[in-house]
Order: sequence, then structure tokens, then C-alpha cells
Amino acid sequence: MNAERLPDSASATSSGLAQALYFDSNGKSLFGWLHESIEGASGAVGMVICSPFGYEATCAHRSVRAFAEMAAAIGIPTLRFDYLGTGDSEDINPEDDQLAAWASDTEAAVAELQRQTGVQQVVLLGIRLGGLIALMVGQRCEAVSALALIAPILSGPKYLRHLMTTRLAAVAMAGPSGSGPDAPVTLSDLGGPIEVSGFPLSAATLRHLAEIDLNLAPNSPSPRTLVIDGESLPTSRGWAQKLAAGKGHVSYLMLPGLVSMVFRSPLRAVVPAAMLEALREWLQVRLQDRAPGNAAARTDHLSVRAHSQTALTLRHEDGTSPDITERPVFISADAMMFGVVTEPRIGERRRRAVILLNSGADHHIGANRMHVTLGRRWAYLGYVVLRLDLGGLGDSATCQGGKDDDVFPPAAVEEIRVAMDYLRTQYGAEQFTLAGVCSGAYHVLRAAAAKLPVSLMLMINPQNYFWNEGMHIDEVQLVEVVRYPTAYLHRIFSRAAWKKLFTGGVSIPRVTQIYLQRLYLAIESTVRDLARGLGIRLPQDLGSDLQAIAADGICMSFIFARNEPGVDLLHLQAGSAVKRLGDRCRIHILNGGDHIFSQKIHRAALEDLVTSELLSRHAPATISDLRPASQIGDPV
Repeated sequence: MNAERLPDSASATSSGLAQALYFDSNGKSLFGWLHESIEGASGAVGMVICSPFGYEATCAHRSVRAFAEMAAAIGIPTLRFDYLGTGDSEDINPEDDQLAAWASDTEAAVAELQRQTGVQQVVLLGIRLGGLIALMVGQRCEAVSALALIAPILSGPKYLRHLMTTRLAAVAMAGPSGSGPDAPVTLSDLGGPIEVSGFPLSAATLRHLAEIDLNLAPNSPSPRTLVIDGESLPTSRGWAQKLAAGKGHVSYLMLPGLVSMVFRSPLRAVVPAAMLEALREWLQVRLQDRAPGNAAARTDHLSVRAHSQTALTLRHEDGTSPDITERPVFISADAMMFGVVTEPRIGERRRRAVILLNSGADHHIGANRMHVTLGRRWAYLGYVVLRLDLGGLGDSATCQGGKDDDVFPPAAVEEIRVAMDYLRTQYGAEQFTLAGVCSGAYHVLRAAAAKLPVSLMLMINPQNYFWNEGMHIDEVQLVEVVRYPTAYLHRIFSRAAWKKLFTGGVSIPRVTQIYLQRLYLAIESTVRDLARGLGIRLPQDLGSDLQAIAADGICMSFIFARNEPGVDLLHLQAGSAVKRLGDRCRIHILNGGDHIFSQKIHRAALEDLVTSELLSRHAPATISDLRPASQIGDPV
């Protein structure tokens, strides 16, 4: 492994070249990926992908990448991009109409694809809300010659009801903490902005959506349209039939894969093979129907690549802070890793760097785009911040023999080492902080235990502290052993729980295994404490690991949402060693929030706390503008 910096922010894939770039949309910068075929563009047909909204986009990230790589493989250059205020793109004004802005962003993406590749005609692939955006753009963009729509949103009010249901379910699961700004609302209350699964929608956006119902006036903006419905959720059939009765050429399919693509977590999401193949066949027909090849356009477009940028300049909202710079980077390891570096102002000499690691199988933007917010905030404070995709995750390649979306890749520690070498050689970084949520926190701990030159560890809601190669995520995890015995006891008088038990809804062997392991864990915790007192080092001993890390001069901060089982597991596995670490190991409990802090009010408290921890360990004099940690959460 090494830390080479590849030129032009481009990476080779099995289908061709993937170039990470920024391009302009109404004076603001969007981040995108241009996928070009090994054989080059046809000179006639290209594709732009309109992603779904919010958590659906997070779940579908790998599928969107797969659609782009497939199209490039058959000779259709493809641009996938992040709308304003999403992903790695520039932020959006919170009061703006996002739907209108994202339609404009899509038009900008179409123009950029044409500039970059010289294609004459563009196919829009729209998924869910992206399907509605594709329909809006198709009505007014002459370059769009065809639409491919996967479960498109056709009725704004119906979609809003779906979002409200999702939101109410999330608030109900959060319990009493779901009050105040995040309290439930109904459609009749939509006078202000809302947040759904951690992603905001402005009041203007909600009003715009409430006015849209394409079922009432089915009109194809394109002469050729492919509509793919989910096999279990065929919501577009009637609309497609009405379109087919008109002048346009409409193909309609019901295929499996929608639920596993957009409604499952990134860890369990699956690329919809049937939809991928259907789109491939349909696109190949578009290539056959294309206009005559345009060799001149293919040659001339090379001279206009200057329209795109390889870096993004950001100015703080206060208008007085120095600019910061953001750029995509590729880091050479066994698998080519991708990341985005946010750099402080020119001349910043503190040489402090932070690496933000994947949360589960989420890509480098983090859960609810938290890593983007933190990366930019910390860069304004003088840190170089790398939000990194480990091998097999997000936009990084998967090493040979490895698995996609493996949240505990065996090479993770070595990949972190290479990323640190990269920041040292390219940015002169001398002091490193590692930060992560859930599995990201696990990798932070393992990297420090492996003697990587870490100065500070920020670990948010870790749920395990050891992982054996060959284990599967569906096996009984220790976090279940800690969490569920008490929960089962609380349900002993629940009629619904007993009904679920007698109808086979509860796995008796799994429950038995959990109780037996809980008893074993309690006994093991006592034995390990005794062994540490006698100076005996046992294998996979968390307390000894933490003591060794502290002895290396590394500071640790564990941050948990209240009722997260990881804190109990920490005390069980590390025992009395935690108290002996003193200020080297701080443990904070935040009073609100779920596992990924999906609600804005709780996420803001988390971001304040980790920023306070970052600054107080490095430069206490710079935190006067932050609330004390005691006002944010309870230290343990």
C-alpha cells in the first residue's frame, strides 16, 4: 500500500473512467461523478441520474453507482450528481424551494454532461422523487430525448403522506424525546419546514409538492419513456397506461428490487439486478436509434473540461471567516479509496487532521450528511478533515476477494494507516484525530489499539469493541445480549408479546442464546477484572486495550445517546479499567437522540459536543464560543 495522489481526480473502474468533479448550477457548485466508457462516448447519447430524496438516496447510493457503471460499460457516458444541499454539493438556503432548485440542478447536469462528452441527446434516469424531477426537466429541456423512471413520485400529496407516516413512526420510536421542534405534524400543519429521517424539506418545497398530481394530467414530456415499478408496489401502472394511449412510446415493467434498493439500510440494500438488466436492454435500443455519430463533438468537447472544477471554495455564512477548500481525492491501497478533503485557509500551520470513517455502510457523507457538516465546521477552525470511504464502501473500490458493503473489512486498519500517510505527505499533518459512528467508532478503537499515531479518538455510539473475521452481522451480537434481557422482562405482561411468542414471531433459540450469553458476559466481566488486578493479560480484553491506548498518550471520548446499549457493554467489557483511565477517557451521555442522531435538535447537540471535545483536547483557549459539555450531555 502507498499514499500516491492520482491526477485529475479520476479512478479506473471495470466500465471505464470515473471522474469526480464540481460544476456550476446557478452560481453554486454541485459535486458529481462522470462515468465514461473505455471506448469513449458514442457522440450521441448520454445519461444523467436523478437520485431519490433523503434516506432513500443514502440506501440507493450503491445502486445509483451500479446504474452509472452499467451505462458506461455499454458506451453511454453518465453523470450522477448531488443536488444542492445534499451529498458533497454546496449547501442550499434553508428557505429555498428544493424541488425547483433540484430541477435546475438537473438541467445544469445535462449541460455539463454535454460539455464534457459532446453527446447530443440525454436520457434522464429518475428514481422515486428523482423521477418527478426528471419529468419536470423533460418538459423544458430540449436535450432530453428519453426518460427512464423507477417508481416515480407522481402525486405530491400522496408522497407527503408517506413522508408524514415515516416521520411519525420515527418520532414514536424515539419516545418522549420527540417533542419540541421535532414533534409530529400532519399535512394540515405544513406551514413550516420539516425533517424526515434526518433530511430537511423547506416550507416552499412542501407547498410545491402539495400542488403536484401528474395523475390528473398525464402528459409525457418525452417521446420515449421507460417506467419501472416495484413488483410489490406498482404505483405507476395507471399513469403509464394513460401515457401509452397518447402519442409517446411508453414501456412499462413491474420488476423486483425496489424495496431492497431504496427502503433497506445501506448495510442491507441490494442492487436490483432485474431493473439493471431491463435498463441496459432499453438503453441499447436508444443507442441503435441514435442520431448519426458526431466525431467533431467528441473531439471538441475535450477543450471545454475547464467548465468543471476539481475543488470547491466555501465561505462561512458569517461572511468574515477565511475561505476553506474542498476537493475529492483518491488514495492508493489494496482497494483504491475515495475521500473528500476539506482544507482550512491557506497559511494554516497547526497541521492537525481529522479522519471521519464510514458509519455502517453509509458512504463518506455520514449519517444524515453529518460528516459534511462537521468537516466544513472543523476546517473553519483550522483542521484538515478527510471524510473517507474504506475499501468496499461508498465510492471506494472493493479489493480483490473482498465484499461490497462489508462494514468490518479486514484491511480497515491498514487503510486508515495509508490515509494518515496521505494526509502527512500531502498536507503536512502531524496530529491525527479519528472519528466515527457505530462501526466507524469500532475502527477508531482498533486503529489506536494497533498503535497508529492517533492523538484523539472520537467514538460515537459504538455497538461492539471486537470483531472476529468470518462473523456475520446477523449473528447474535453482544449489544443484543446487553439490550434485550431487560426489554424482554418489561414485556412479560404484554398480551401482544405473548401472542407474538405463540405465533412463531419470536425465535425461542435466539432468546435463549441471548440470556445464556448475558449470564456468561457478567461472569466474564468479573473474571477479567480479577485478571487485570493480577497483571494477567487475557485475549480480546477491552480494559487492557484502553489502558494501553491511554499509556500511549492518546485521549479517548465515548459519546452515547441515552439508552444506547454500547455504554453498558463498555463497562461490562472494560470493567474497572475505565475509572482508572481518568481524564484520558471521557464518556458522555446525550439526553436525546437515536443511534444515528437523525433528528436535527439532537444532531446539533452531538456536533457541539464532539467539536468541544476536539478543541478542548487540543486548544482549550479556543472553545469559549461553545456551550460547556455539561449543558450538552451528562458526563459519566
